[in-house]
Amino acid sequence: MENPRKRSAVEGSENGAERLCVGPQHLDPGTVETPPPDSSAQHFCHFTPKCFITVHKGPQVASARSTPSHYGEDGWHEATSKTTIRVENEVEAHREANNYKFGFRKWKGNVTERPIEDRSDIVKELYSNLSVVKPQEGSVITFGNVMYVVLFGWWISLIYVLVGLLMFGTIFGYRYGKVCWKLALYFLWPFGKFIEKCHISTYIWFLLGYPVLAVVHGLACVLSWLLVFTIPVAKLNAHILTAVLLMAPKDIQIQRLDKALRVERGVILCCYRAFNVYYYKYTIQGINIFALNLLPLVVITLIIGYTDHEHKYFSAETTFATAIMSIIPLSYYIGMGIASISAQSNFAVGAVVNATFGSITEMTFYITALLQGHRAATKCYEEIVKAALTGTLLGCILFIPGICMIIGGIKHSEQRFNSRSAGVSSALLFISIGGVFAPTLFSKTFGNLVCESCSNIPGNASVPFICKDCHYDTSQTDPQLILSHTEPLVYTISVLLPAAYLIGLIFTLKTHSHIYDIHISDGHGGHAHGHHVVHWSRWRALAVLIVATVLMACCADLSTENIEPILAHFSISQYFIGVTVLAMVPELPEIVNGIQFALQNNISLSLEVGSCIAVQVCMIQIPLLILFNAFYDVGFVLVFSDIHLWASIFSVILVNYIFMDGKCDYFQGTALVVVYLILLALYFFAPSPRSC
Repeated sequence: MENPRKRSAVEGSENGAERLCVGPQHLDPGTVETPPPDSSAQHFCHFTPKCFITVHKGPQVASARSTPSHYGEDGWHEATSKTTIRVENEVEAHREANNYKFGFRKWKGNVTERPIEDRSDIVKELYSNLSVVKPQEGSVITFGNVMYVVLFGWWISLIYVLVGLLMFGTIFGYRYGKVCWKLALYFLWPFGKFIEKCHISTYIWFLLGYPVLAVVHGLACVLSWLLVFTIPVAKLNAHILTAVLLMAPKDIQIQRLDKALRVERGVILCCYRAFNVYYYKYTIQGINIFALNLLPLVVITLIIGYTDHEHKYFSAETTFATAIMSIIPLSYYIGMGIASISAQSNFAVGAVVNATFGSITEMTFYITALLQGHRAATKCYEEIVKAALTGTLLGCILFIPGICMIIGGIKHSEQRFNSRSAGVSSALLFISIGGVFAPTLFSKTFGNLVCESCSNIPGNASVPFICKDCHYDTSQTDPQLILSHTEPLVYTISVLLPAAYLIGLIFTLKTHSHIYDIHISDGHGGHAHGHHVVHWSRWRALAVLIVATVLMACCADLSTENIEPILAHFSISQYFIGVTVLAMVPELPEIVNGIQFALQNNISLSLEVGSCIAVQVCMIQIPLLILFNAFYDVGFVLVFSDIHLWASIFSVILVNYIFMDGKCDYFQGTALVVVYLILLALYFFAPSPRSC
């Protein structure tokens, strides 16, 4: 047993792939035995080894394993110095390595196309063309199939009956009338039946029957496609429209599939169920089906936003809602473009792309909102931007980790992560929060306490003054205080925070890049897959980034232009609008990524999703807003309200306490989410800002 193990270790070194071999030992769930640094291969390589790529992470960094097992992706003990991941090719290796880089946006989806034959049976079924007859397993009477009859089957079948009567009325088209009646029964319940192929034979059908049915099937195809989970119904209608209705009547055969029947003839359509929950994974050219279906919403937003300025057909609230919803698919395309370019480039280019485009979604909205407020001569939009900045911080610190812990904890009971790595993220958050809110603390220390609406009882000196709306204000103090102290403090912070971000990038990309060296192994002798197809090339990804950024700017402009009626609605605090809708809608793709990492038991990356966004808000977005205000004065002052200050500080302290032990479960996640909801309630019942 010892010689083969030594030989395997030598072969792995010669191939340039460093391999960790994990056998099927019986260990406690969530843990995997970690070899001591000086032990040889035979101490931890037992039975049939599996080999994965190794990402060196330095001392005490948790690992993430993508191989499904009860050990989990994050199973290695904290003392290990390596993170084990499995990938198919070098491009995916770059993408995975980017997920562990400081300051890089975390991205879940693959950027290369995997061969369909290498994918699971569930995924193969998603991409099947409904022309394969397979053994029927179980009953076809399912909830999804019954819902098909309710949503689609009855009215499609009814139209076929009417068209059949029309064909019988022409006398010459009676053959197609028979076909319509057969198809009427088929579409009422198409499951467990198959249709065989043939050719075209008459013109009457194309003049009277086919156009009507083309509209019917086209409508059913679009509706079922938009519902995503009923895509099999869309495929069925597309096949009927492009193949079955073009056949000769005598050659169309509809048969019920019998378990004992062996079909050897050409089958062009065979459907078993109308509903498949796994269609949330469905992609076209690497684009998720939900992002693809939401793309027409962007076009609708631009049309109604720039053609209906007077709101004759659509209200301002409707335009605002469509503009905000359009940000979701555009954020997805921007993230996909960033991941594609980073995975196909060196880490320096990836860092530039992440730093440049990673915050473009939020920055376009913030800048357009500040410009809108400057044109309207009101400080209300500035308060909305500050509320959105704070809402992003609170969502990334509390909600994203919390919801990931809940979903991951329900599936995996208890999940482990590296407490030291989380401590580093918490320290960065402390630095970021301290820098961002330093001018606010400065204004409280040296500003004047200004109270408005003060009153007392005339002639009664014993009764004190009653004042409302007291706040600290530096604008009414010595002007030299602002010019000589406050502004230099803000500019100093706007330099120090990006400098800290840049130092982190230099550390991970230059001086200590060897810590993140990646060696590829596919589990078949240490050689990586050589053939792969990239969904988006670098130039295509760059073009998508530019187009999505321009469209994002347009949608952000429309949202800020049409937000005024909502701001004027005094029953909802402007603070609440900023910290919820404007802060969290652009982050929905990242929230989905974090949940997917948690479901795969990679809670470390789930927590890094929120930390990365929060660090970019403080170290990149806010300094960029200060820089923009320096060149084009829109009145943006880095002084936040008390509610933003204390909510952010409390959130950072709480999450640092939660991350202390390196373990999490759904209860800790619930605590974070509940605190987040409490803060949202605080914002909801808070009075509107003075400037609004």
